[in-house]
Amino acid sequence: MPTTVTAPADHAIKLNGLTFNYREWPNEGAQALVLLHGFTGHARTWDSFAAVMQQKYRVLALDQRGHGDTEWASDYAPERMVEDTDAFVKALGLKQFVLLGLSMGGRNAFSYAGLHPEEVERLVIVDIGPEVATAGSARIRAGVQAADVFDTQDDAVAQMRKGNGRAPDSELRHRAINNLKPTADVKWTWKYDAVLRAPGRGLPRPDAEGAWATIRKITAPTLLVRGAESDVLSPEVAARMLAEIPNCTLVTVQDSGHSVPLDNPTGFRESVREFLGV
Repeated sequence: MPTTVTAPADHAIKLNGLTFNYREWPNEGAQALVLLHGFTGHARTWDSFAAVMQQKYRVLALDQRGHGDTEWASDYAPERMVEDTDAFVKALGLKQFVLLGLSMGGRNAFSYAGLHPEEVERLVIVDIGPEVATAGSARIRAGVQAADVFDTQDDAVAQMRKGNGRAPDSELRHRAINNLKPTADVKWTWKYDAVLRAPGRGLPRPDAEGAWATIRKITAPTLLVRGAESDVLSPEVAARMLAEIPNCTLVTVQDSGHSVPLDNPTGFRESVREFLGV
């Protein structure tokens, strides 16, 4: 049984030749819950959610390669990110843990769970599937190629707000502020790798058919969370995932687009709490 809950702390760890940052919400003796953020995100995006989950779990949020306070890399292939997750799990000695990922992190989570089914006790996939809707892909690409140097932190928050009219102010500001670093000329820019923001670049995606084959290997009870107004995970792909992932439950969170935990943090939290029994 869990015995000790303490304040969160950040840690550095070497994985696959890179220095990674992760944030831990300790709970001595509790099962681990690993959180993987989405593209352009970071471990601190989970702060309010993790504080609730810490009641039952030792919560671990990883800054994935090229994001947050983790080192930038030369290779962002999907396979490398899954290898990073595997290395993180092994380095911390995690067994029979709960894995939750959003968007890019959700893709990495379902890939890991399909390749290492014996390690994942429960899986939560948030608004991502083997195939991505064209509209959502184009929106994300346009967003990351917008201006990325700001005179003030408030300017960065304002730009995020232009692209997201749903998120509560407190959550949106928290995500933006914790994703900024100062520039040499006393301005601000995003923490995630500038290569991923360059025109014609972006984040590589796995082969769709290979991804479908991988999800069929998942054995853990799985919750698939879709934002009701998502432009990334189509209803058709979600329905196919529900049919092809063994023991899968689909929940749709209202008042939310693709960024479900940001857009409707209460609806997201309650959906996951019910699935995990928190």
